[in-house]
Amino acid sequence: MRRSWQVIWPPLVTFVLLHALWELIVRRLGVPAWKVPAPSDIFRAVVDRSADLMTATAHTSAAAVLGFGLSALIGVAAGTALSSMKWIERAFYPFTVFLQTVPLVAIAPLLVLWLGYGLASVTVSAFIVSLFPVIANTLAGMRSVDPGLRDMFRLYDAGPLRTLFKLKLPAAMPNVFTGLRIASGLAVIGAVVGEFVAGTFDQQGLGLLVQSASRNLQTPLVFAAVAAASLLGLTLFAIVNFSGYWILRRWHASAR
Repeated sequence: MRRSWQVIWPPLVTFVLLHALWELIVRRLGVPAWKVPAPSDIFRAVVDRSADLMTATAHTSAAAVLGFGLSALIGVAAGTALSSMKWIERAFYPFTVFLQTVPLVAIAPLLVLWLGYGLASVTVSAFIVSLFPVIANTLAGMRSVDPGLRDMFRLYDAGPLRTLFKLKLPAAMPNVFTGLRIASGLAVIGAVVGEFVAGTFDQQGLGLLVQSASRNLQTPLVFAAVAAASLLGLTLFAIVNFSGYWILRRWHASAR
């Protein structure tokens, strides 16, 4: 408990001080709420529109979690496959880099054509954005296996599957969780951006809520929706972080 408090209190105090300063500056300068709302205005919007925010967060959460789950499964499998043989890596890894460099806003209209509006397109948007960090970090982890241990497994005639599950995957797990931590935040970003293009008002997520609120100059609600998206990303990150700690804490220094 004491260690947890030592971790929590510095950012908590900074958060309170920054918001107090923000409130003071906005009130003293008389900045209108439609331009830059004070924290109290944002809090009021959260209270007044709590039902809309909770519903939108639930829809965005579904797409982000599904996209993140797909990126975790496919990313680890792809990184493992790429590490198996050099020619496979050389043949396919450039395409994973290309997928990362294509702007999502350029792909999203195509997803609508192929999958239609709604959850499927938004989920694929989250998946595309969050896939590359998992592949890249899994591949880096597989490459970092101690050559001495590889030679020992080869000396004892360990087969490819045994080498994979007993040596390569355990050695790559810290890198895998690094990729998953990055992907958890990117999945939320991908879901929100996907909702800008492929979202539907009967399943309104945070992306559409931001769009509709900004058109109506409801800037406090925009800030509240952005804060909800940030909290969603932090929640996913915390779940991945705790899972990594729980799995690695007994044997890897990074979790101590």
